[in-house]
Amino acid sequence: MLPVMRDAIVALFTRTFGRRPEGIERLAADGSQRLYYRLTGAPPASVIGAFGPDADENRAFLSFSRTFRGLGLPVPEIYAADDNLGIWLAEDLGDTTLFQAVSSAREEDRWPGSLVEAYGRVLDLLPRFQVEGGRAIDFGAAYPRAAFDRQSMLWDLNYFKYHFLKLAHVPFSEQLLENDFHRLIEHLLTAEAGYFLYRDFQSRNVLLRGGAPWFIDYQGGRRGAAQYDVASLLYDAKANVPEGVRAQLLARYVSTFSRLADVDPGRFLETYRGFVLIRIMQAMGAYGYRGFFERKPRFLESVPYAARNVAGLLRAGLPVELPELECVFRRIVETWADRPGPLASPGLTVHVTSFSYRDGPPLDEMGHGGGFVFDCRSLPNPGRFAQYSGVSGEDASVARYLEAVPETEAFWSHVVSLVEAHIASFRQRGFSDLSVAFGCTGGQHRSVYFAARLARHLRERHGDLAVRLCHAAEACWTVAAAEPSAPPPAEPVSGDPWWRG
Repeated sequence: MLPVMRDAIVALFTRTFGRRPEGIERLAADGSQRLYYRLTGAPPASVIGAFGPDADENRAFLSFSRTFRGLGLPVPEIYAADDNLGIWLAEDLGDTTLFQAVSSAREEDRWPGSLVEAYGRVLDLLPRFQVEGGRAIDFGAAYPRAAFDRQSMLWDLNYFKYHFLKLAHVPFSEQLLENDFHRLIEHLLTAEAGYFLYRDFQSRNVLLRGGAPWFIDYQGGRRGAAQYDVASLLYDAKANVPEGVRAQLLARYVSTFSRLADVDPGRFLETYRGFVLIRIMQAMGAYGYRGFFERKPRFLESVPYAARNVAGLLRAGLPVELPELECVFRRIVETWADRPGPLASPGLTVHVTSFSYRDGPPLDEMGHGGGFVFDCRSLPNPGRFAQYSGVSGEDASVARYLEAVPETEAFWSHVVSLVEAHIASFRQRGFSDLSVAFGCTGGQHRSVYFAARLARHLRERHGDLAVRLCHAAEACWTVAAAEPSAPPPAEPVSGDPWWRG
């Protein structure tokens, strides 16, 4: 998949700009099946090339991008697209997100005026997306649903229930919680819902270029209430916006929005806290799914921040009577609000990957930067012989060829010794992830053989160890002895800078 899509993106670049790119760099896309590359070497100096496997999601992103661009809103220009292949070229907006600006500028709970103003500029532009965009957007292209309606709300609330509450073992009454969900939905449906709802409006989806905000990752947008988006930004967990700053920024946003939309500010605020609630629950569902189920602990680092936001909502009072949800929230606050850092790791996962050196070593998708990359190119290459051209390193004939060479077992013994030592150390220290990658020339024979052999060895030796095996040219699959089972998310989950979304 990777070489084919990369080559297709290079070909689209060449057709569009009249020359091949001088450089191409793959960008991380954690939390997404999309592939992103940065291509350089022709005016414009740098371009983002993308592949999306979901045609409906691609259609929404491209349609919304062109509409927003036509309205003069700061979104990336789409230079070219091939709908049949699911690839496109977009303006490169750089790497600096609003969240990075927050992380660099704030000092504990004190926010400098420059940071407040940066958020203010973002919130000055948001009403234009919602109001002007709401009038111009083709909601027929919205994915996976045209509106944030009763069904969408119920999906989000059940996402919270099944992917956070159940996986975190928070006790609740199923029927009583369901009753509260429906009461909350009835309250939310009283809000005016004729606007463009950005859906994932958070600090990682705003890029700063020359200090000015640019907007990305709106492919999940749909028709809905404007309150949801401002709640998303101001209650973005790890951004940890102080309560006083929240109030100041909310007032600034409501003033701008009410003028543009010609609505009463008091009426707007009647349902605002309800949308804060549902957004926090949707986000906690994502933290649970990514953290507990997919074993990506950095997502769990957001839970204490979200729990403290919930504590603030409880102090202010919930917008309608939600007795079971209030009990659930109190349990969450009691368990997590005082935790200063990440939650306990759900156990060790070993990520085993094979790759081709033509494409480069795999990216660090887990965010911890640790592990091994073993170069298999010192071993004899079965790919030089015609009889092995149509098979991979998991084929018995390739295994027989390699295992007949003494160097193979020597290489293997060193690999196993190093990996086993790290597994013992990582478990003792409470680490959650270890990466082991094998590379060879084509990524087909030697690297695949060793990756598959190591995954098999670890499964047999460590019954409680989760092992994820991925060959670069194939889809990723899981071979785990002790992974929790959970239903897939109801709709795509985003939450990282635009190529990660």
